[in-house]
Amino acid sequence: MQQLSGLDNSFLAMENPSMYGHVSSLAIFEPSAKITIDSVKQLVSERIHLVPPFRRRLVEVPLGIDHPYWIEDPDFDLDFHIRHIAVPSPGDEYQLAELSARITARHLDRSRPLWEMYIIEGLEGGYVAQLTKIHHACIDGVSGAEILGVLLDVDPTPKPTPPPEVAWQSETEPNAWEMLARGTFGAMSRPRVGLRLLRKTLSNGPALARNFSVSVAPSRPSQLLSRPDEPTPPAPFSGLITAHRRFAFGSLPMSDVKFVKNVLGGTVNDVVMSMCAGALRRWLIENKALPATPIHAMVPVSVRTPEQAGTFGNRVSAMVAALPTNESDPVVRFQKMHEEMKIAKDQHGAIPADMLQDFAQFTPPSVLGAASRVIARTKIMDRVNPPFNVIISNVPGPQFPLYSSGAKLKGVYPLSAITDGVGLNMTLMSYNGNLDFGLLADWEMVPDVWNMINALADELAELKKAAEAIAGT
Repeated sequence: MQQLSGLDNSFLAMENPSMYGHVSSLAIFEPSAKITIDSVKQLVSERIHLVPPFRRRLVEVPLGIDHPYWIEDPDFDLDFHIRHIAVPSPGDEYQLAELSARITARHLDRSRPLWEMYIIEGLEGGYVAQLTKIHHACIDGVSGAEILGVLLDVDPTPKPTPPPEVAWQSETEPNAWEMLARGTFGAMSRPRVGLRLLRKTLSNGPALARNFSVSVAPSRPSQLLSRPDEPTPPAPFSGLITAHRRFAFGSLPMSDVKFVKNVLGGTVNDVVMSMCAGALRRWLIENKALPATPIHAMVPVSVRTPEQAGTFGNRVSAMVAALPTNESDPVVRFQKMHEEMKIAKDQHGAIPADMLQDFAQFTPPSVLGAASRVIARTKIMDRVNPPFNVIISNVPGPQFPLYSSGAKLKGVYPLSAITDGVGLNMTLMSYNGNLDFGLLADWEMVPDVWNMINALADELAELKKAAEAIAGT
């Protein structure tokens, strides 16, 4: 048995009828007769020992007094998790996106390991897609990319997978009394975590105070965007979400992003954030909803150390960045975004990486679940401005082609999660010379989510044109 961390459990506690805690990815493979549901089942069966979360299921602690545990599922059934489906003719990208959004919007069965995989056929041109859902309680973005590397090959002809050194063994599910005893012991250790958290809070008081004070300070003159100067403005994708989702995806060349980065200065992520800011500005103008002040983005940050590679679970923190959506010039917007990201990183780096984990560990699961239900029932997110409007996440991936059963991976597009108050998630993964964007939104809040994909391409084109003028090319 292995206990979930407080942060892992928070992704379970957030769930309600309109919110889920799993993340998904849509992998599209070039036409090949070799990739079938049977070939995928065979591949997963041979490599499942390299992906421990695939055979673990939850055991809850009675009364929610402590975080739940993982056990090796004694009733594991691979056929339940890998499924076959097709899109109707003509099988275009819009039909694929709608099917993916509908599948993603269904909760995972907590009585089984928290993942599902769908092999999707019927696509235009003979392409085959693979939609994978896995709960965020099991993985974060980096460990999700590690799973992708395990289940795919770097060569069209896969090499045999060595068997596990120790044969897998299932575990007998403990009864309620055993779990209650474990939970009671765990609850007794919570004050110790609280004391550790208090010590860290006091020792890092100045850094925390800077982050808090600037987030609530009134507007003040500044040459740079900072932790933000104004409160989070309202946006059409802020508020109470529904149970339904829309999804759009697309790829942009990494070479253009790197060219812009090299000419204008900064990082690839600065370019990505600037593209997102510009795309959101275009969409907000189209919808007559552009606020006078910058909207705010939550940016997940991996705090996984090299020693924690392959350990799965969550090693993630977050920072909030102001997006210069009120700036019309794309180059000036990039410069402001670059400076804002430097400030955000500096202030985030001043706080210990494990403080978020300690906050989550200290809070009893029953309290987290109750808070989520109260927020949903009272619709409080429809009456207050959230601390940020959108989630933007950049997940690094391999810069070489990958294969499954000899079929080349064309692209892999993330479908992350949205929450009450934040009805838009813009996540991308770099792969084989491209940035693969996946935009997930509430069905009602962003009915034209494909327009944002087009706006991202337009923003990159404008930045590239400006960079070419500066470089004299």
